[in-house]
Amino acid sequence: MIETKASSDVAGIVAPSRSERAIDSAKHHLLQNYKQQPVVLVKGEGAWVWDADGRKYLDLIQGIATCALGHCHPAVVAAARAQLETLWHVSNVFYTEPQLQLAERVTRAFGGKDSRAFFCNSGAEANEALIKLARRFQHEIAGQKERSEIITFEGSFHGRTLATVTATAQPKYQAGFEPLPKGFVYAPMGDLDAVKRLVGPQTAAILIEPIQGEGGVRPAPAGFLAALRELCDEHGLLLLIDEVQTGIGRTGLPFAYQHHGIQPDAISLAKSLGNGLPIGAMVCSDAVGKALPSGTHGSTFGGNPVAAAAALATWDLATAPEMMKANARKGELLLGLANELKARRPGRVVEARGRGLLFGIEVDTGAADVVARCRQHGLLVNLAGEKTVRFAPAFVTTEAELTEGLTMFERSL
Repeated sequence: MIETKASSDVAGIVAPSRSERAIDSAKHHLLQNYKQQPVVLVKGEGAWVWDADGRKYLDLIQGIATCALGHCHPAVVAAARAQLETLWHVSNVFYTEPQLQLAERVTRAFGGKDSRAFFCNSGAEANEALIKLARRFQHEIAGQKERSEIITFEGSFHGRTLATVTATAQPKYQAGFEPLPKGFVYAPMGDLDAVKRLVGPQTAAILIEPIQGEGGVRPAPAGFLAALRELCDEHGLLLLIDEVQTGIGRTGLPFAYQHHGIQPDAISLAKSLGNGLPIGAMVCSDAVGKALPSGTHGSTFGGNPVAAAAALATWDLATAPEMMKANARKGELLLGLANELKARRPGRVVEARGRGLLFGIEVDTGAADVVARCRQHGLLVNLAGEKTVRFAPAFVTTEAELTEGLTMFERSL
């Protein structure tokens, strides 16, 4: 049921609300592939959104870690509007200044002058680029044509294309799409011995999220990414890091892998990069990037001027040192509040985990019902896995708003 009251006409007949009319239209015209919450959002500002019937919600999911600077941030709006008035789109057979400026920013953060960027439209496309990069590097640069297999981890999520859904080691996302592409094998998250057993002459790369998002907001164990780096170096494999949910300052550093003291061969970015406008990126070392010369990969809309201009404005604000320090501090606040809640509700709250502003609270049962009750209390969050409620607030969310959100969450238990 829509959580707003329907209006009544003069004859006393209850007319459907604006939200009810919209949802009825969706049931008739949209592919029913999403399990959508019964809310029709029409306006957003900062950490808040409003539905079609005027109800206000505290948005602590922000498009699932996408609107890093919140809804309609004026700097991003201004950058996109200015670019819209100048140049919308040209083919990538030409250069555009916003894309080049963005590439300078992200490559500098990744590895400096010896790095390269490729722009696309989404996280799945960025991860597709990682997969193609790894295979072609082994085939054409390393001369190891038998190396095509990529190791990923149980509970991971890398996208919805056939290749990335196969890389996603969760059967529920793969069911009904068989036969799946070959070339992916899975290890338990954090189990180094299991990874070692999977490495062989066919292995091309290891692909991992620093924090598994859809798998329940589960950070990689301490030391695990460093051990994978050593393993890759030992066997001539590429280490690929999926930073789609964790990148762009969300965890307190530009990229979450930087907390682990390693340098990967390539990473994927999306979500927060454009603050909601569709843009993704694959960033790699120059040595590895030589595997994709002219004609080997591309994207019609990738890095288009409007998305790149918005991403440039987002990047400069989101990765400012003071912003990232605040993200880390707010993450500690969330963890402290959640642990206090766990002490008050032992057994009901199982665990709080995450880093910075990618955060999850695992409950003992009924997580979907908790999400629904949060919405009734004016808080928007979502599920990550079966029992975890995910929070991915905008960086501009205040500490007072985060505290208010955790109060709403407690009421919803």
